[in-house]
Amino acid sequence: MTLLVINLDKIIGTAQAWRDAFKERVPGLPIRFWPDVGEMKDIEYLAFMHPDFDALPGFPNLKAMFSRAAGVEDIAAHPKLPKVPLGKLEPPGGDPMMTEYVVMHVLRFHRDMPAYQEAQANREWRRVPILRPEQRRVGFLGFGMMAKAPALVLQSLGFKVSAWVRSPRQAADVPLFHGRDQLEPFLRQTDIAVCLLPLTAETEGIFCARTFAMMPRGAMLVNVGRGKHVVDKDLIAALDSGQLSYAALDALWPEPLPPESPLWRHPKVTVMPHVARRPTVAQLVTEVAANIRSLKAGGRLLQEVDVTRGY
Repeated sequence: MTLLVINLDKIIGTAQAWRDAFKERVPGLPIRFWPDVGEMKDIEYLAFMHPDFDALPGFPNLKAMFSRAAGVEDIAAHPKLPKVPLGKLEPPGGDPMMTEYVVMHVLRFHRDMPAYQEAQANREWRRVPILRPEQRRVGFLGFGMMAKAPALVLQSLGFKVSAWVRSPRQAADVPLFHGRDQLEPFLRQTDIAVCLLPLTAETEGIFCARTFAMMPRGAMLVNVGRGKHVVDKDLIAALDSGQLSYAALDALWPEPLPPESPLWRHPKVTVMPHVARRPTVAQLVTEVAANIRSLKAGGRLLQEVDVTRGY
């Protein structure tokens, strides 16, 4: 039983940090680092970030794969994807970094901080009416683990919180809308939209001129999903017309955002370099260890990807 780490030691921590963390959490598990594979028959698990499946050899005894990336649509669609379960390495209760990030942007938009920053630059003593949280409606597109925690924090602060999901679900902690038919009713009652959707054929370009027009005038957008969820030219047009007030974009397309993109200098756009969450080596190893324990006990991966859906 050997785990092969691919690329993770290049972007998070060091190879020694990974060895030390696995030694503590999964004693006796041999760890190798790509491209030092050794005997391919030994490899039972892969843990990676954006692997090149075209370059990887076949692993005859592979049992499972673990992806650090939240977006796995490119992995799931790869023709050489090994035919074993694929799981995402995400904390079961959501990531506190994502929670603080989403809450931060919702609060700064709710309290109109971009306008106060502009007023300061103009030496303007700006005093305007302030909305209470119960007067502001926050809508989450996607209501998985990463969305639920910030949604509940915002609800506890008094905001009216709802969510839109792909398919019907059991009663949840917030009002749920579902399916294409309920997207417009959901957006019409959403003042601040928070996108945490996976990227699929159905969700690509979901924020466009058509859907921006469904939102209340002056609405706001926080995108921590994928860059391709937003049609940039439509977003800029909506901001310039006043249909939208502000947008905070942590996921963009392409990344890094080219210097010539008009999003950089737009006064109503906050561009962030995909930094909403940065898990540590210890966090990731903890999730890998929990998944391996589940498999060895005859269970499933804890956050298994449905490769037919791409998430």
